[in-house]
Amino acid sequence: MAYNNSWANHRLLTACAGLSQAEFVAPRTGFFPSLRATLNHILIIDRFYVDAMEGGTLGPAAWADREPCATAIVLRNAQSEVDRRLIAIVEQLDNKDLNRVVDIHREDRIQRERIDRLLLHLFQHQVHHRGQAHAMLSATNVPPPQLDEFFSAGEAPLRAAEFAELGWSEDTVWAG
Repeated sequence: MAYNNSWANHRLLTACAGLSQAEFVAPRTGFFPSLRATLNHILIIDRFYVDAMEGGTLGPAAWADREPCATAIVLRNAQSEVDRRLIAIVEQLDNKDLNRVVDIHREDRIQRERIDRLLLHLFQHQVHHRGQAHAMLSATNVPPPQLDEFFSAGEAPLRAAEFAELGWSEDTVWAG
């Protein structure tokens, strides 16, 4: 899931990089008012939860700036960095670690959550908001990329090229 999550982010943000800045920030219908706002929200929440899984105390400071990345390219680079951190966390987990409790620093309290439940929440959050961004992108001149077929045979050459951009191979993804 962590690799699929990262790949979907890469595909969507690479497509968004094909937009003009005006199209990227243009008002759109969705929970957040633009592609930039929606995709920055994904990044902020990822930083919040990944930091908690790493044992950090970032907490609500994660969303002090609601749109820390002004452009799709800057956002793609920032999202890629937090995706790499998430993959590193997940690659270190074994079955007993899934029950490990992490501290999530909220504004007024520390929430304690099992890491398996936190990961489920994080991946669901990603899928939810990527879907909104995907729909927003469909209203532009840039076709939204396929996001829900991680390993379809017809996309093998494209997948290999994208994995190379991410520093992976299929062996990397399936080695565990």
